[in-house]
Order: sequence, then structure tokens, then C-alpha cells
Amino acid sequence: MLRRDTSTMLIYRNMLLIYSDADDDSEIVFTLRSLAQAAIIFVMAIAIIITNVLIIATLVNFRGPLEVINIYLLSLAVADLLCGLLVVPLSVYPAVVGDWVYGDIICRLVGYVEVTLWAVTVYTFMWISVDRYLAVRKPLRYETLQTKTRCQCWMVFTWISSAMLCCPPLLDFATPLFDKEAYICMLDWGSMAAYSATLSILVLGPSLITIVYTYSYIFSMMRKLRSGVPFHDKEYATALAENLNNPSHMMSFALVISFWLSWAPFISINLYEYFTEPMQQEQDLHFGIVWLAFLNCFWKSVILIAMSPEFRLALKVLCMTICCRYKGRRLQAELIKMGMEVDEDQEYGCYTSESCGWGS
Repeated sequence: MLRRDTSTMLIYRNMLLIYSDADDDSEIVFTLRSLAQAAIIFVMAIAIIITNVLIIATLVNFRGPLEVINIYLLSLAVADLLCGLLVVPLSVYPAVVGDWVYGDIICRLVGYVEVTLWAVTVYTFMWISVDRYLAVRKPLRYETLQTKTRCQCWMVFTWISSAMLCCPPLLDFATPLFDKEAYICMLDWGSMAAYSATLSILVLGPSLITIVYTYSYIFSMMRKLRSGVPFHDKEYATALAENLNNPSHMMSFALVISFWLSWAPFISINLYEYFTEPMQQEQDLHFGIVWLAFLNCFWKSVILIAMSPEFRLALKVLCMTICCRYKGRRLQAELIKMGMEVDEDQEYGCYTSESCGWGS
């Protein structure tokens, strides 16, 4: 820590900010680049925290008819919020001074939290793809297959299993590694190749296979429906058409694509360097690649607002509840009543307004 007394002088010279202490002849140099990068990390942390608090508050506050996919979205928002609270802010001051100042234990904990939250996110995307697959594959039984209690149990299992799978680094099996170009602590995966390969197989294997298969099936059914392929079961065809018109399919697919696009440059370069030789990267390029991956924690809120009418409605209810409690509660009551009517109609086999006679 710098002491703010008469022995400390601030010098501006050649685009550098230099603090020098006359007592111990030490100085810390702050370049404009380091200050700008620290500011970028700080703004990212604030944006991630605010947007994910907003998502969590929106989903928790809403009492109208919600799809079970919102349980998975809530899990994603919690993971992103923890990243914004426990990982990103700890890189602001190291970006200014150019070194890790919190000790090896905190560095190891930060690396563990990063890997755990990443595994939770990947597994959650797998469950989202399964949920969307069941909505298309079993449209008549979807409500009984995907209950809220069952989805909540899957999320609890996901968090516990991810925390246990990623815990060996906490047992001192891995050396913490501070990236001096991106100013963030990560685990040195090269020092534990066997564990890294096993964890990759357990996390990426089932997740990627499930995501590719389920969304391939969903898009193939969309093509069949648009091309006019006849279905023998009229009730199944009606329910399928309604489920495929649900914007949650495209919204969830956009979430998955944005996640992998954000992490693809970082993963590709690390795999290339592991199997060949280290690349000579510009510091700004390396910094951008690393923090582009973490910026994914922010993009989810943008996708939800842009592609989910249900989330926009829930956000409107939250704003009305904050600004005017009476109007917010009244709107929630109307939505709950509407949801009960929809559930009652589906129990009797009504899946569209025409089949239930609402349009007459």
C-alpha cells in the first residue's frame, strides 16, 4: 500500500504516472495502458453484477406462469453473478500495479471458482438443451416430464457435482498461475495433464454431445413443420407447432452460441500452445482474448432482453413493482389467473386458441 504523506511524490513523465517514496527509494509505475485496462475490468465487473442482479430479481419477483427453463436461467445468472463478485474485481488492482498482491491461497481459490462456475455453466446449457428437446420430442407430456421440482433437483446436483469435480486444485495438486498480461489468476493445467484431460471429458463430453444432438433434432423438426410434412396424430401436430413457435428455443440456442463464441479464441489458443509451442502474442491481444471470454457473463442479459418476450414481461412487472407496488401486484395477479386458465385448458387437451374456442 502507498502511504499518502509528504514523502510520496507524483511525477508525470513520458506517458507514465510514477509514485516514488523517499523513505525506501521504491516506486510504482502506472502506465496509461495499465490504467485503461484496469478501468475496462472495473466497468466489466460493474456491468456483470448489475445485469445479473437484475436477471435474478426479475425471475424471483415474477409470480405469473413461468416455464421451467427459467430455473436454468436463474442458475446461469447466479454463476455469472458469482464470477462478477469473486473473480473479475480481484483483477482491477493487479492490472494497475502489474502483479498479484493477494497471495497464493487467494490465487488458488480464484482459479478454483473460475473452473467451477465454468463447469456449472456448461452443464446448465446441457440441461437447457434437454429441456428444449423434451418440449419438441414429447410436447403432450412435457409438463409432466419437466416439473419445477425435478429441474431444481438437477440444478442442485449440477452445482454439487461441479464443485466436487473441480476441487483437487484446492488440495494443492495445482500451482496457481498469475497471467501478467491479462491480470488474472488461473490454474496451471499443464502441471496436471491427467486431471485436466479427465475433467475435460467429464464436463465437455456429455455436454457437447447432448447440445449438438438436441438442437439438431429441434431444427430438423422446425424444417419438417415448415415444409408441410404431414403428421398422423393431429393433437401431437398441434402441440408440436405451438411448442416450436416458442421463442425460448432460439433464445436458448443464442445463449449457447454466444458462450462458445466468447470462449472459442481462448480455448483454441491454449490448445494450440499446449500441443505445439507458445505463441508470441501482443499484450493487448492476449488481454482482449481473455476478457472477451469473461464478457460472456454480460451478454446473457442482452440476449434475454432481445429474444425473450416472457423475460421482458417479467422485467416490466419488476419495474412496476418497484415504482408502484399496487400496479405490480395487480398485474401479477392477472398473470397468475391467466396461467391457471391455460393449465386447466391444457388438462382438457386444448393447446391453441382455436381448439379451445378462445378466438370465437
